[in-house]
Amino acid sequence: MRLKYPKDKLDFQVVDGNSTDKTMEVVKQFPVKLVTQNGTGLNAARNTGLRNSKSEIVAFTDSDCVVPEDWVQHIVENFKETRVGCVGGSIKGYDGDFLSEYADNSFMPVLRIFKKHEVLDSVKLLQRYPAGCNMAFRREALEAAGGFDESIRHAFDEDELVERVCKSGYKMALDPNCLILHKHRTSLKELLKQNFRYGRGIGFLLRKNKARDSITKWALLNLAGCVSWFFLGVILASLVLTSGWQTLYVFPLGLALTPLVGLVLIYARRALKNGHISRIVTYPLIDILRLSAFSVGEIYQLIRNGS
Repeated sequence: MRLKYPKDKLDFQVVDGNSTDKTMEVVKQFPVKLVTQNGTGLNAARNTGLRNSKSEIVAFTDSDCVVPEDWVQHIVENFKETRVGCVGGSIKGYDGDFLSEYADNSFMPVLRIFKKHEVLDSVKLLQRYPAGCNMAFRREALEAAGGFDESIRHAFDEDELVERVCKSGYKMALDPNCLILHKHRTSLKELLKQNFRYGRGIGFLLRKNKARDSITKWALLNLAGCVSWFFLGVILASLVLTSGWQTLYVFPLGLALTPLVGLVLIYARRALKNGHISRIVTYPLIDILRLSAFSVGEIYQLIRNGS
């Protein structure tokens, strides 16, 4: 309600998916349109909001986010370039606890944090594409791409759509000034469950799209790397155990520790600049756990049937 933008040019849609936490009662206290979700899943909610709105630009955020007063201003500024069909912004935590800081400062940030403004014609690796809780589309671009795919239930749903938008001839802008605050996971268990679900999302896309786009090609490479590393470690460990060459234990141990050592070195270099010594060990361990949860989720989704 405090957005610094002409109110006659704003149309607020709150999509409720049969909640039981008094969301509807709270929403009715504000001058916004409350819409009951059609279908199930996040993408169904987004399509419901899209059908019930008429604005030229459609922006999305989630219920666990806080948008600053200049959010819409920065979004609209990016759409002044006529070929931009999608805008994505950075997401940072609004809590100051350990995991919230980890999510923002990890070598692999949990959500998207952009360092510079870019206008791209396709999805790039290393998270250079918008996140669902902070993205906006030109309506004509969103409709030309066919809207959100409601069969995708777990994750990477927005990334798949952005790739379709770019393939239809539009560009995407990544703007760190379009910043929102997000309530990150507050326990390691929740964080690992989140990454497991992300893995399921990419696994579903991999089965569906058969590595025909940038996101699923990256997923296939990630999976191949993780699986190869695991089996190579198993093979080396088996050779050591059956050979009796006790000194060869160093090989599988070194293989297992190589990613961890690499991450430790990365965080040690950062610690020399910012003084966060405690992150040198804790952050790499969480990174490895997250990557493992993601890979397990990806494999799980690839071998199971259905969504």
